[in-house]
Amino acid sequence: MSFPLLTATAALPAIGAIATAAVPAARRTAAKWLALLVSLATLALAVVVLVRFDPDGDRYQLTESHSWIKDFGVRYELGVDGIAVALIALTALLIPFVILAGWHDADPLETHSSRWRPTQGFFALILGVEAMVIISFEATDVFLFYIFFEAMLIPMYFLIGGFGDRAHAGSDEHAAAQRSYAAVKFLLYNLAGGLIMLAAVIGLYVVAGNFSLQEIAEARANGSLDMATNTERWLFLGFFFAFAVKAPLWPLHTWLPNAMGESTAPVAVLITAVVDKVGTFAMLRFCLQLFPEASKWATPAILVLALISIIYGALLAVGQRDIKRLVAYASISHFGFIIMGIFAMTSQGQSGATLYMVNHGISTAALMLVAGFLITRRGSRLIADYGGVQKVAPVLAGTFLIGSLATLSLPGLAPFVSEFLVLIGTFARYPVIGIIATFGIVLAALYTLVLYQRTMTGPVKPEVSAMPDLKVRELVVVAPLIALLIFLGVYPKPLTDIVNPAVKQTVSDVHKKDPKPEVEAAK
Repeated sequence: MSFPLLTATAALPAIGAIATAAVPAARRTAAKWLALLVSLATLALAVVVLVRFDPDGDRYQLTESHSWIKDFGVRYELGVDGIAVALIALTALLIPFVILAGWHDADPLETHSSRWRPTQGFFALILGVEAMVIISFEATDVFLFYIFFEAMLIPMYFLIGGFGDRAHAGSDEHAAAQRSYAAVKFLLYNLAGGLIMLAAVIGLYVVAGNFSLQEIAEARANGSLDMATNTERWLFLGFFFAFAVKAPLWPLHTWLPNAMGESTAPVAVLITAVVDKVGTFAMLRFCLQLFPEASKWATPAILVLALISIIYGALLAVGQRDIKRLVAYASISHFGFIIMGIFAMTSQGQSGATLYMVNHGISTAALMLVAGFLITRRGSRLIADYGGVQKVAPVLAGTFLIGSLATLSLPGLAPFVSEFLVLIGTFARYPVIGIIATFGIVLAALYTLVLYQRTMTGPVKPEVSAMPDLKVRELVVVAPLIALLIFLGVYPKPLTDIVNPAVKQTVSDVHKKDPKPEVEAAK
């Protein structure tokens, strides 16, 4: 029996979470180093998965299958395609940077030394989220996926509600109430989506007789499993609703600005760059494969919702006064592009959407973590409290600028390639939607450049005149992300080679072919 590589990749951070939580109370530094080492070891396993995966091989590779709950047909089934491999690599890559960036976020407060902030718990929860996200990307049993899709809400709830923004260190009861409100809203929205999905999972079992994604998809393809049209549509809506909440898609998005605004910057990155990707990934893996006809039926409505997310999120980002809420609304706009690319039903659109998931994770992590360093120094999230930072902290300002330019998809940086492919793929089949979506790019340029201008340029405000530049630990966090943004912007081929074969198979699942370009014959 071969080594269970996928199980090990998910189990290692889970075991590390338990070990980190068990570190004695006085050994905070040891807990931090243990969590960091576990995250690096998980990254090493993710690299092995990446190396062993053959893009031209079987659709699902490194598979594992064991009987679990035999009476209900539930199996422990894992397998990865190119899309899952890319997102596992993204998750494993970001977690060490999240841990390093949040190195002091759970230390005891100096002004309240008698109060204990559970440092061990903070890093254990981060590792726990990593484990659940990775196994969600690996699961090919629908019930197994559902368990971890829902279970990741528990550690995220405590990370949002229990570890607030450092700008609120020693804050009053109002700030604590705001954190509690954000955490509860996050939990309720996602639980509502999960409960509806549970009903759809049960319905799928009644219709198909098992939970195996591969068996059900194969039965749909060869005609041995024929769902009634209305049944397929209702099941699709049950799955899609849960994924749209997680994504988040307008109008199910309202939990995200609260959650990101009240979280520490590393936890905000965990939310939007890691956890939310499970929603868009699941649309590709489950909605399109299990319910191809219903996916085509719902496409027009979903594209309209995605378009609203793009424009609405960008417009609200323009008007924000809070740095972290601005990034949150920008992310809503970006997720609109991802969902639009998925349901354009073209290989360019879905390839761009998959690349967008990876590139958005890297660019948002870079921007949000630098913003977190900035907020920690000044003690405020308000844009108006800054000015002239580039004169006193040029390296911080420079990295902030690159993160901002990546957010607006500047050519030469990684998000440009993915956004371009999404628009090309959408325009090929839905030109009106593609044209309107381009206005989101214009608005992105407005909110990111205005953010940089108001915080980094102009006269130096007295409150930032003594602001220190990035330290070595912070540079170690930011520099690799900036390097990746540039590398993948100039040379995205290593990533496209991995995801494109899986994308083509996904497009074939819904029996769609790329439309041929209409070129007027030369006269």
